[in-house]
Amino acid sequence: MSPSIWQLLIVAVVALLLFGGRGRISSIMGDLAKGITSFRQGLKEGDAETKAVDKEDMVNITPETEKAESKD
Repeated sequence: MSPSIWQLLIVAVVALLLFGGRGRISSIMGDLAKGITSFRQGLKEGDAETKAVDKEDMVNITPETEKAESKD
């Protein structure tokens, strides 16, 4: 069964809406690239904001173990 003229016309109209216009796909890809670039810049800025930890700022969290006294 072959598609009728109306079905072909509907498919053509949908294709024109999706892909029509001058540079529509390229503008979508350009917006996507800008979004990826700004995301990467945000990650780099987050890394730059982290500060180095000084030894004085460090906290010892290891549990102190009681030394077992020698056997009597």
